[in-house]
Amino acid sequence: MAMQNNENINVAELVDIQSITIDTTQPVPAKKASYRRQIGNHKLFLYDGTIVRISFMDNGPSLKDRLKQYLLSGQSAELTSA
Repeated sequence: MAMQNNENINVAELVDIQSITIDTTQPVPAKKASYRRQIGNHKLFLYDGTIVRISFMDNGPSLKDRLKQYLLSGQSAELTSA
């Protein structure tokens, strides 16, 4: 899949992830379906007006390995100290 450059993205069509609501009383499959229905494009959305684009390399470290590396680096302390 080719990357879109930001000039070709219609921001008005993107969903701000902060606007998504999930009924936590529902079973997991229903929560997942609700999220997918609301977000539209799960790889291209907004967060507080900022375009967020998710992509993965065909080869390279796994997400699990990257998260482990990040957590062990101590950089995550900023997220938990607030």
